[in-house]
Parts: sequence; structure tokens; C-alpha cells
Amino acid sequence: MEQEKNKITKKDVLAALHTSLPIMVTFIVLGAGFGILMQEHGYGPVWSLISGIIIFSGTVQFVSVTMLSGGSVVMAAITALMVAARHIFFSISMIGRYRDEGKKKWYLYYALCDETYAMLSKDDGPEGVNKSAYRFLVTLFDQVSWVLGSFLGGCLGSLLNFDSTGIDFAMTALFTTVFIQQWIDSKCHIPAVLGLTATFLCRLIFGRDLFLIPAMIIIIAVLTVTRKKIEETGGAADDNI
Repeated sequence: MEQEKNKITKKDVLAALHTSLPIMVTFIVLGAGFGILMQEHGYGPVWSLISGIIIFSGTVQFVSVTMLSGGSVVMAAITALMVAARHIFFSISMIGRYRDEGKKKWYLYYALCDETYAMLSKDDGPEGVNKSAYRFLVTLFDQVSWVLGSFLGGCLGSLLNFDSTGIDFAMTALFTTVFIQQWIDSKCHIPAVLGLTATFLCRLIFGRDLFLIPAMIIIIAVLTVTRKKIEETGGAADDNI
């Protein structure tokens, strides 16, 4: 049984590649932007490569690079923890699905970024594929494309000199695109509206530097309380399709 789960076929690879391809293309482009930004701040391609492997969080990497270049290592670490804290909850929500993945589950937890979570959270992969292999390959393809893009961007940045102003906005554009797509695909918009409202209010109350953690606490608390209602709403909408 374990051998069957670990066996990867050509069909599994093609299915995962088909799912991941849009994100892979995006990650290569955005990763290149990060690599160029790193080069602009004095960090070569190898640093971009290491950052993509160890951190693997586009938001954290874009935010922390300017802080690191200014010598604010402690602030960069705190900001990274605040921004990446959501990944902990992503992983918690996937424990049930990854429970029987053996040693692969540790990699699946580690590399579970926002986009990979969006693709795998519904657990509705193509029929006829090894679901375990499919999850692993989708996760791997996403990370490899980001790391490759970061390294290539670092190499490109070392060869070309140009103004990198605005490159860091690429992650904002990506998250906006993912949000819109999730809004279109989902029949229940309660989590999205809650996220926007809580973030906006906390931004007004706590300011730009301190709003993130209070907003996350509110979102998590409200979603936990209303989880049953949200699931029922989503299920009812799906039944009407």
C-alpha cells in the first residue's frame, strides 16, 4: 500500500503540471523580480537561491530584503514571523489530509504556500491519479519554479542595471489576483468579507505596523465560531450548481 502511494506515474506528473503551470509561470516571473531586488540591495544570486529554499514565502522575502539591507535584522525577523504566521494555520487545516503521507508530509507542510494551499485545499484533484503523488508534485513544482525564478532574477540583476522601483508591488498584485479568483470560484463569501473588514478596521485602529496580528486573531476567532455555518452555506450553494 505504501509503495503504491509513493509510486509516481507519467499521468500523475502531467496532472500536477497542468494544475501548477499557471502558478509556475507566475512564480518564475515574481521570483525573478525578487532576485533582481536582492541584487539591487547587494545580495547575489546564491542568496536568492538560499532564501527561496529556506524561507519560501514571497511576501516575507520581499518585505524582509529592504529591512535586511538597512541592518534591521531583528525587525526583519519579527515582520517575517507576523507575515508568515498564516502558514501555521494552513498546515493545521491540512493535517487530516496529510496524516497518511508518511515522510512526505513534513515537506508538504514546509512548502505549503498560499497558492499551493489554494490549489490543494479543496482536495478535488483530477480523477484517476495518485492523490498522494499529485499533492507532492504540485507542491514541488510550485517551490522549484519560485526558487528557479529567484536565482535567474539574481543572475539577471547582476548583468543589467535599471531602476527596480515598484518590483516589490508584484506580490500585492499576485495576492489580489488570487483573492479575485477565489471569490469567483467560491459560493460563500463570508471569509473574504470578514478578512477585508477585520483588516481594514485593525489598520485604522492599530496603524500600519501593528494591524496584522490583531486582524489575524479576529479572523481566526470569528471563522472558528462560524465554521459550521460557513460550511453549511458553501455546501448548500454547491448543491445548487
